[in-house]
Amino acid sequence: MDTILYLARHGETVDNANQIMQGQTQGELNENGLRQARELSEQWKDREIDVVVASDLKRSVDTAAILAAPHGLEVVTTPLLRERDWGGFTGRYIPSLKNEVWPDDIESLENLLSRAGEFITYVKKTYPGKKVLAVGHGIINKAVQAVYYKKSMSEISRMSNAEVRELVL
Repeated sequence: MDTILYLARHGETVDNANQIMQGQTQGELNENGLRQARELSEQWKDREIDVVVASDLKRSVDTAAILAAPHGLEVVTTPLLRERDWGGFTGRYIPSLKNEVWPDDIESLENLLSRAGEFITYVKKTYPGKKVLAVGHGIINKAVQAVYYKKSMSEISRMSNAEVRELVL
């Protein structure tokens, strides 16, 4: 039996709304993000879910807790699903970064894709045959899909906050 990975992005945060590069900061869901998570939870309350996994960053854990509640499940966290580390760009206003030279302390694409692959392996080995709802972030979720579909990151469409995509592992 296949493992089903429902890959979700956390609800909108204060920094998302303000176009601030969050990277591996904890982040805080704003009112819209809480609403998005509650609406998704309502949509998914009758779906079969065996496990809820989240990035260990607060914005994902908080979203996952809302999604897990109707199922009576605890949230399992993993740093494998953390957002890309944006180094010196963390905390900066995104539109102002357009023509900037990337600092050396940004997590490499190779490392990001490697982590994404490790996450897929972790889910397959830890939860064989289960339905796993995993709450991550925009860029790491894109990397997970790039590895899964064997495509480049640019070929994967951006996920909206509280969007879910299904991968059969």
